[in-house]
Amino acid sequence: MRRLTVCAALLSAALCGVLNAEEKMSMSDADKAMYAELLENNPAEMDVAEGEQLFGDLIGAEGYAKMLGVNEKDLAAYLAGFPRYVEPAKKVVTLSQTIQMAAATAKKPVPKLESKEMVKMTAYVKSLANGEKTSIDVKANKHMEQMLKLGQQVFEERRGGRGLSCNSCHSADIVGQRLRMQPLPDLGAKETAAAGTWPAYRMTQSQMVTLDKRFQQCMNNALLAKIPLGSREMVALEVFITNKTKGNEIQIPGLKR
Repeated sequence: MRRLTVCAALLSAALCGVLNAEEKMSMSDADKAMYAELLENNPAEMDVAEGEQLFGDLIGAEGYAKMLGVNEKDLAAYLAGFPRYVEPAKKVVTLSQTIQMAAATAKKPVPKLESKEMVKMTAYVKSLANGEKTSIDVKANKHMEQMLKLGQQVFEERRGGRGLSCNSCHSADIVGQRLRMQPLPDLGAKETAAAGTWPAYRMTQSQMVTLDKRFQQCMNNALLAKIPLGSREMVALEVFITNKTKGNEIQIPGLKR
C-alpha cells in the first residue's frame, strides 16, 4: 500500500493542522494513536483499489484519456490541473464529472456524483496523479477566469440565518482560532494541502469523502443550505480552493480527522 507522508496525513482542509504543542487539545491520546496507525494503513486504500476495478469496468485509462483528448502518458499531469475546462463538456468540470462523461461516452450507466462508487472511482483517478503538484490554471481561458470569480463570490457570500460564509471560518484574521476544540486552518497554507489530499478517509466518519462533499458537510454544520454537487457554484468553489493551494503535492487517499 502507498504510504502517506506525515506532512500530508496530518492535514485537514476543515479541521486540523500539524499537531504542534498549541494544538494538542485537538485530539485525544486515543485519537492520536489511531491516527498514527492509520498513517501506516489507510483504510481508504481498499476503496481506491475497488475504484480502480470499477473504473476499469466502466472505461479504463486508455478510453478515458481518449475521451479527454490527451495522450495516456500525459494523463497524470493533465489530471493535476483539475478542475479545468474540457472541450467535450464545453465548460469547467471536476474529475467526478469527467467520469460521468466517460460513462456516457461508453454508453454505460452514468454513476451519480453522490454515490459510493463515484467516490471510489474519483479517488482512483486522482491517485493516478500522485506525486504531481496541483497545477490548476485559472488564467487558461475565460471560462476558468469566470469560475474563479464565482468561486470567490461563493466563498465570501454570507447566507443563512447566522449570516456565515466559508470566509467566516477561514479568513486570515480568524485562522488559528478554535471551533469545537479544533483549530481553524488557512486553506491556502501549504501544510493544509486542501486540494491535493481529497478524497480522504475521515476518522470521525469512518469513510472516504470527496472535497465537494466536505464542502457540503461544512455548510450543514453552519446551518447553510447545501450547494448541490456538480452545480456551477460548487465547481467554482472547488476551483477557488484548489487555486489557493496550487503547487501542493497530490497524495490520494488523504487522511483527515
